Amino acid sequence: TRCITYKIAHLVSQYNVEPDRILAVTFTNKAAREMKDRVRQLIGEEQAEEAWISTFHSTCARILRRDIEKIGYTRSFMIYDDDDQQRVLKEIYKQLNIDDKFIPIRETKGKISDAKNKLMMPDEWFAKSARDRRASMIHDVMTEYEKRMKTLNALDFDDLLLKTLILLADHPPVLDMYRRRFRYVMVDEYQTT
Repeated sequence: TRCITYKIAHLVSQYNVEPDRILAVTFTNKAAREMKDRVRQLIGEEQAEEAWISTFHSTCARILRRDIEKIGYTRSFMIYDDDDQQRVLKEIYKQLNIDDKFIPIRETKGKISDAKNKLMMPDEWFAKSARDRRASMIHDVMTEYEKRMKTLNALDFDDLLLKTLILLADHPPVLDMYRRRFRYVMVDEYQTT
């Protein structure tokens, strides 16, 4: 984060880059706060506030708040945490009459997350699964989960990344707007990402 902080300050002070042309992302809220605090110390409060310095998830949430209606949600969407997600899955298990001793909710939650991180929708996940009874039941839960979350106008943390990618891929003018806006994109721990 320290290296990125100095790069941002250098761009703004030495090259007169407008701070709102800079996007800096990191993994944790703590790292984002530290980065923002250091940038404030180096270039001042006003300019630091113009740069987008945040976590991947916060950046995606910000993008979605502006344009999510293009993919069928409203801007007032809720972001569900683990407890909210667990509650929705319990309701789905009950609706589909699935015993959580046979398929633990935590397992299904992990499969949903893994599929989203691999950019797979439920049908794509199922096609790559063992396609046995267990996989079929998890697929049914995944499918219902997606429907339910959309009805609730809610996203989980994995959705923040996935839905942003869908938005940018399916709506080139939105992607183009961000391409024009951000001339400098910095990623903390780039090698890990």
